[in-house]
Amino acid sequence: MDLKGVQFVSDAGGQRTGVLIDLRRHRALWEDVYDALVVESRQKEPRLDWDGVKRRLQSRRRVRG
Repeated sequence: MDLKGVQFVSDAGGQRTGVLIDLRRHRALWEDVYDALVVESRQKEPRLDWDGVKRRLQSRRRVRG
């Protein structure tokens, strides 16, 4: 497959080990990949429900109500 702006990096055995993406041409693709990586990296972070977030912001005087 020949994709303009995308080059695969292969090891000595011919196995693809990386990819180079022309960000001017494929910015949206990179943003999607990056977003997926960020989501994956944060899987185990603690979560707050909306009420917890609201209380936290109110305690810092960032939200009224």
